[in-house]
Order: sequence, then structure tokens, then C-alpha cells
Amino acid sequence: MKKELKEQAKEILELAKSYGTEQNLFFATTFERYQTQLQILEELKATIESDGFFVDKTYVKGETNLYSHPAVTQFNRTTDSANKTVVTLMKIITTLRDRQNSDEPEKKGFWKSTWE
Repeated sequence: MKKELKEQAKEILELAKSYGTEQNLFFATTFERYQTQLQILEELKATIESDGFFVDKTYVKGETNLYSHPAVTQFNRTTDSANKTVVTLMKIITTLRDRQNSDEPEKKGFWKSTWE
């Protein structure tokens, strides 16, 4: 994973630690998923850089057509998923932070207010 992406992930983790939410099950599993998505993005990016953005497909009759590399589509999908995962992480952090600030028990109404 690139240093820049590692730093961004580290910042999210530090923010969670500052509010004591890094041990929360929802945060931990979502953060793990985010790290996996970042690794996938790095591998897809390396594939695109080595193979290029386009691939040729040659048909039986000898015709050749140019297509977008399949890794480009996967890169875009994974980027979209990673962005949504970050939104979820921030929602978990802010919800638990707000609960902590109001001294409201974490379990009380957690599902309702977190996912509505």
C-alpha cells in the first residue's frame, strides 16, 4: 500500500483511538475491510500501469478491437466501495463519539440511530 494511503488509514485509526472507538466490533471489521480495499486498489493500479488502460481483442477473422482494460472497471468499482466504507467508518466514529460525549450507553438505540 502506498505511503499516502497508509497515512490516511492511520489518521482514521488515530481518530477512532482518540474517541476510544477502535475496539468497537463495527469499527474494527469495517476498518479491516477498508484496508483490504486499499490493497486491492494498489494491485489494480499496478496492473493498469504495467498493462495500460486498453487491451486488444483479436477475433477469429483477424479483426482487432480496442477495449478498456478490465482492471479499470474493477478499480472504479473498488474505489466507489472504499469511499462508501470511509463514510461508514466516519459515521461509526461520530456516532460513538457523540454517545461518549452525552454519556449515553453504547448499546441503547445504537442500531436505530447509527443506520437510519
